[in-house]
Amino acid sequence: MNTTSHETEIRADEKVPTIEIVREFDAPPARVFRAHVDPELYAQWVGPRSVTTRVTRWEARTGGAWAFANDRDGEEIAAFYGSFHEVRPDERIVWTFTYEGVPDGVALETLTLTELEGGRTRLTVLSVVQDFETRDGMLASGMDVGVNEGYEKLDELLAKDA
Repeated sequence: MNTTSHETEIRADEKVPTIEIVREFDAPPARVFRAHVDPELYAQWVGPRSVTTRVTRWEARTGGAWAFANDRDGEEIAAFYGSFHEVRPDERIVWTFTYEGVPDGVALETLTLTELEGGRTRLTVLSVVQDFETRDGMLASGMDVGVNEGYEKLDELLAKDA
């Protein structure tokens, strides 16, 4: 299997409490979108390599809800939940994202898929949180490892499905 590694950009705005993640994938938007809305596929790639993901609820539709947990060595180490505000096939997903350990720290995330030449996709994720403390806590949590390793796993999944 030959996969190309793309750089993941993670940016924090100094004026507003946001995190922007930008990453390109060697697959068309429809396949990248499907990997975000199909619970079996999502569980295969999200998060760091040191955990497994167990989807406990998944209604990938506008107005639906979702939840998943991360396990390490058979033990739950983190759980997350939210709601799908908007699901627009192959273009956009807007959802809330909450870590159960910090239930007041709700992020509103907009995922935008942009078609690029050669059947490729640019994924842009914009997370908006309530304050800089929450945002800085997310950045300090090691989220970059989960994001980077997760997108590497997504590259591998997309390459298998090509």
